[in-house]
Amino acid sequence: MSVTSLSPSFPAPVPASEAPEKLAVWPTSARPTAEGDVTVAGVSLTEAADRFGTPLYVLDEGEVRDRCRAYRTAFPEADVVHAAKAFLCRAMARWVEDEGLGLDVCSVGELGLAMTAGFPAERIVLHGNAKSPEDLYTAVRLGVGRIVLDSSSEIARLAEIVPVSDRQQVMIRVVPGIAASGHTKIRTGTEDQKFGLSITDGSAQHAIARVLAQPRLELVGLHCHIGSQISSVKPYVAAVRRMVGLLTQIRDQHGLELPQLDIGGGHGIAYRPGEDRLDIVALAHRVQAELNDGCAHAKLPVPRLTIEPGRALVGPAGVAVYRVLTVEQTSRRTFVAVDGGMSDNPRPALYGVRYAPRLIGRGSAADPALVTVVGRHCEAGDILAEDVPLPGDVRPGDLIAVPAAGAYHLSMASGYGLVGRPPVIAVRDGSARMLVRRESLDDMNRRDIGL
Repeated sequence: MSVTSLSPSFPAPVPASEAPEKLAVWPTSARPTAEGDVTVAGVSLTEAADRFGTPLYVLDEGEVRDRCRAYRTAFPEADVVHAAKAFLCRAMARWVEDEGLGLDVCSVGELGLAMTAGFPAERIVLHGNAKSPEDLYTAVRLGVGRIVLDSSSEIARLAEIVPVSDRQQVMIRVVPGIAASGHTKIRTGTEDQKFGLSITDGSAQHAIARVLAQPRLELVGLHCHIGSQISSVKPYVAAVRRMVGLLTQIRDQHGLELPQLDIGGGHGIAYRPGEDRLDIVALAHRVQAELNDGCAHAKLPVPRLTIEPGRALVGPAGVAVYRVLTVEQTSRRTFVAVDGGMSDNPRPALYGVRYAPRLIGRGSAADPALVTVVGRHCEAGDILAEDVPLPGDVRPGDLIAVPAAGAYHLSMASGYGLVGRPPVIAVRDGSARMLVRRESLDDMNRRDIGL
């Protein structure tokens, strides 16, 4: 779709010196205006809502690209791959390719979409804890660069799929036994959960021996992922230390020095002002230092690193925009209901994630009041933001914008209530274009073929 300018001129922004304090977790291009609006990359969110409707996902293309470049600068000798599960569309795949990153996919759907965008298969990593035969077959057929084996059952299954004359590069996903995330539902590096193969009980070592016995599989490295929304460097350093220990064990037992080490992603961002976020420059320095020192001590060649940021690339670049439908006061709370909810953002219900919504589109002199922003679905848990300050005169028809909404919104959106998933627009240099259109009633009706 062609680029569309939403407005030839925009209201004068508030002086830029005020923006960092008021819009701390927004895209860096975001600017409040004197009239109460917010612009992102020069595009008025109010005008975007009027043109494209609500709910609406707005994505700052320049911010996504800048974040890709920041990772390439921090990790110049590593493979940086975007975790597609955070957000993927054809345009995103193109931006990632343009900026020199690879792509990490978890299904034949994500893989297929990337390929239709022309993404190079050799720069794609496939992993996931329960890959279907179709996932594996398609990955081999399309020539995916690396496949991460997450369970022992995948070893023989994949070996049967690879043609006799070929070899598929694989990695073993290892459980390093590190608890890094705050919420139990996003911890993936600990024992007794569904991901990976344990070092402690010997499952990882057994899987390594089995892979080495398969002539159609080429073991090129180890993989670990310790969790999500991690804001400290220390767990990654600890994971590298344990992975170097296993690399040393493989060298001693099998005479093989693996050339690659993937330490996953999970890099935390701030959803509200004042929250911690992961310092990727510090991460790069500490991880590489630990890897270099550990390998020198073990007399191992230093493997090439792979990292898998997803949320950290796209999360801060996105804003969700809603329209207020009702405002209801009870004896203890004020509920502000919007035209979206858990069908376009289930994360508060799943993990208790907290956001910092903002009234946009008009100014208000009213004192702030604590309200609970809720969705339109018939669930008591359909809460987007609990006990957050909004102007006391918020009313139906107002617009509410939620920053840090670029990751795990569209990718986790559902068909609950048949309200249709929101569209995604990209904004850049004062113009907007549609990336993903709104899911229509016709789209949903075409799937229902039971009559």
